[in-house]
Amino acid sequence: MVIQEKSFTSARAKVVVATTVALSFISFWRGAAIVLSDLASSAFYAGGAAEQAIGRSAPWFVLGVMLFSFAVRSVYMESCSMFVRGGVYVVVRDSMGPAMAKLSVSALVFDYILTGPISVVSAGQYLGALLNEISAIMHQAFRVEVNTFSAGLAIAITVYFWWKNVQGVHESSGTALRIMQITTVMVVTLLIWCPLTLLLEGRWHNLPPAPIPSNLMFSEDAKGWMRNGVWLQISSIALLVAFGHSLLSMSGFETLAQVYREIGYPKLKNLRITANLVCWYAVVCTGVITVFAGMIIPDAERPKYFDNLIGGLAMSLSGPYILRLSFHIFVVIVGVLILSGAVNTSLIGANGILNRVAEDGVLLPFFRKPHPKFGTTYRIINLIALLQIVTIIGSRGDMTVLAEAYAFGVVWSFFMKALGVTALRFQRHDQEYKFPFNLRIAGREIPFGLGTCTLILGFVAIVNLFTKETATKYGVAFTIFLFLLFTISERVGRRNVAAEKKGLEQFNLDHQAEIDDSSLTARPGCVLVAVRDYHRMEHLKRVLEKTNLRRHDIVVMTVRTISTGAGEYSLSDEQLFSSYEKELFSHVVELAEKEGKPVELLVVPAVNPFEALAKAANVLRASRLVTGVSSRMDSDELARRIGLAWEALPEPRQAFSLEVISPDRPSTYVNLGPHPPRLWPEDVDMLHDLWLSMSANSQCGSRLHHRDVVGIALWRLRRDLGLAGCEEIIAGLPPDSRLARELRKPGGAIEGITEGKE
Repeated sequence: MVIQEKSFTSARAKVVVATTVALSFISFWRGAAIVLSDLASSAFYAGGAAEQAIGRSAPWFVLGVMLFSFAVRSVYMESCSMFVRGGVYVVVRDSMGPAMAKLSVSALVFDYILTGPISVVSAGQYLGALLNEISAIMHQAFRVEVNTFSAGLAIAITVYFWWKNVQGVHESSGTALRIMQITTVMVVTLLIWCPLTLLLEGRWHNLPPAPIPSNLMFSEDAKGWMRNGVWLQISSIALLVAFGHSLLSMSGFETLAQVYREIGYPKLKNLRITANLVCWYAVVCTGVITVFAGMIIPDAERPKYFDNLIGGLAMSLSGPYILRLSFHIFVVIVGVLILSGAVNTSLIGANGILNRVAEDGVLLPFFRKPHPKFGTTYRIINLIALLQIVTIIGSRGDMTVLAEAYAFGVVWSFFMKALGVTALRFQRHDQEYKFPFNLRIAGREIPFGLGTCTLILGFVAIVNLFTKETATKYGVAFTIFLFLLFTISERVGRRNVAAEKKGLEQFNLDHQAEIDDSSLTARPGCVLVAVRDYHRMEHLKRVLEKTNLRRHDIVVMTVRTISTGAGEYSLSDEQLFSSYEKELFSHVVELAEKEGKPVELLVVPAVNPFEALAKAANVLRASRLVTGVSSRMDSDELARRIGLAWEALPEPRQAFSLEVISPDRPSTYVNLGPHPPRLWPEDVDMLHDLWLSMSANSQCGSRLHHRDVVGIALWRLRRDLGLAGCEEIIAGLPPDSRLARELRKPGGAIEGITEGKE
């Protein structure tokens, strides 16, 4: 988004180009790719981690978690449909207060910080194991220490995606999309090769044990603090524990709420498509393939592949060894790509949630300063990447430690999100989408489906608290640390920036000589929208809703009124772009973000606002200038003044139409500049009658056209104006005629039409 400021009153006036954290809106394909880079990447490690914890029945629980993801999808869709910016943090803040919000976002940030390390360390495990395997096949003594190799590779990948995110979400989403395209090739190959293997080897009956309590074989670590009690002998608790140990396969869903901000128009429809793509892809990629791994990899061999389950599946397929080894290499390449892409997802998600925290004043404004070139909140991205690198170094590439700690943030972020949305269901009624299965009893809506989903997540979060010792210790400690950090930062920020309003965007200012193609990217024919009062933005909302961005760009402009002679002096940034303009454009950004359409922003310091509007439209070669109704003058007078300002412009002038939008009545249109008139039906009838009369006269000839009749009438009118004044000509019209009434209206010398009629 670009904000420019130019005074048309003085040659010394300057243009100030201001950029905010750019909303580079993306397609649902790119949005799905970003979320799947984390969610689908769990296929490479979640199945092995779950089987280590609960035994051979793990594939069924992983598949069950993937099916349960459709319920979690509905929770996020309902939240986004209310346009609650910021995911978990804002949902919980609006429903349960700021203290609970800081607590929930602390657990969520812990989740994001661990998402990257666990994924890239897993990628290093796949690659390190493959290198050792190839070395053994070639009878070489070379071996890598897998954990150390994994940690080194993880740091390098984290640095790469750190730089991509500093450049912007559009760059990183393009990388994610390419990764998912390659991953899809691997998934399709497995979906074909695995059934062929089962068919050729007659192993269709070799299903994993049914997901019932008697088939669960909990490891000592998986029992946690329940190992010495009778709790795990209770069937329902045992199933919840098993489900909780498999929930790791659904990590990454919170990124859907962050990506929603970047999804293009139409937002809710594209969000639904994105969420469905994510869920179905995860069911197949993680759920079904994990079941295939449980059926095909021999029981005696499977423990060797707990850290690289799909690699083991590739080597256990039917076919020549060289073909299986080649596919194994391809699997490892894909694994490295998609697991590396999860770092990108974690950076995007953490950046989004911390931006919302900073907007609320919980983080110091220092962190939201945009990058001078790319416009991203690079300081937050730097902080997240640094914490991830420290985590990688601290874990030394050990997947077991990372997986245990990671589980804490996943389940608690889901639960807090669902609990917040449930509370909002009784506080707000503006949801465009609601979680299904709502009962209506005695006139009141009971969110049965949403409540059930929330209870399941709550029970799983509680049992995980007692069965995952490492996760609980590190997770609780980190959550408390972040909670205290947010609290202290909020108090310091409130003391240092007492006058700063919350929720405002941050803008970079760059002084330039004038408006040109290098500073504004709007194409000729753009729609220029004038704003001044952020309480009266209905006209901007309508333009955002109905404008097709394939045909027209949108430029939003405000006039910074200055006194006569002020343009002779250099104006400061505060004079050109005050706190009011900052708040005004923050509201503009929010509307544009909600609609999923990018806009460019323009500030014009000027003595005469009407002259500034006309000149800006002319310079930008706009096809339409849109304003709201003025509190100081009616629409006709507003149109008259802008029309006079346009007439005063030097040639060449760009013709455009003026639209005045009122919330409670049809829009008023005024065409400025030469344009074909739109005639009333009675005027068309009169023109046709004149043509018939004149063409019937043999002296006029048969080549007379309607346009010729208009030309003759105009010529005669010009001659009459030279002989008599305009008032005398109008006075000669029949007093009760429509034309007389229209011309006698204030501002009637300018052609005005109301939408749908002349």
